[in-house]
Amino acid sequence: MATSTPLSPQDTPTLRIGELARLSGRSVHTIRWYEAQRLMPGAARDAGGRRVFSQAHVEWLGLISRLRASGMSVRDMQAYARLVRQGKATLADCRELLLQHRMKVQQRADELRDAVALVDHKIAMYDKWLARAASK
Repeated sequence: MATSTPLSPQDTPTLRIGELARLSGRSVHTIRWYEAQRLMPGAARDAGGRRVFSQAHVEWLGLISRLRASGMSVRDMQAYARLVRQGKATLADCRELLLQHRMKVQQRADELRDAVALVDHKIAMYDKWLARAASK
């Protein structure tokens, strides 16, 4: 979410933090922590000075949650958020950061696939042993 990008009607900040928490599946505490860590764009303020968020914030929270779940460090997420805030001038850098992360995720997925294959092999061995024991 670059700050220079015009907002579409669905991005108009109208969500209070509780609504953002409900829609994103994150707690209010987590959202505040993300803001404090500069992991998400800041909120707009309404006439009363209360923070308001948009659908774009919901989507951003989904993205950073997936990045974290896939093993991206908080430091790398902060670097990514910093690049995004800088706008179009950093598109290539954003792409490169995500490409590097994707390679790490793919390597981990390959390792997990190998682990599943090994566990499946062991389960099959136990199935054979159990079948032999039951037929005796």
